[in-house]
Amino acid sequence: MEILFGIVLFVIPLWRICRRAGFPPALSLIALVPLLGFLIVAGILAFAEWPASRPTATNQES
Repeated sequence: MEILFGIVLFVIPLWRICRRAGFPPALSLIALVPLLGFLIVAGILAFAEWPASRPTATNQES
């Protein structure tokens, strides 16, 4: 039961956040590692440059 609670509470929202940020959604599975998993994923999301926020040719000003 606790595993299901952990999946619903952490993995599913992190899956969607990683996908929208441009990271591989499977990165959220690291949050299942006891104690440090969530901190690792939170650190990656907090300090890495998000691929989805990089400028592309279509959204750059000319």
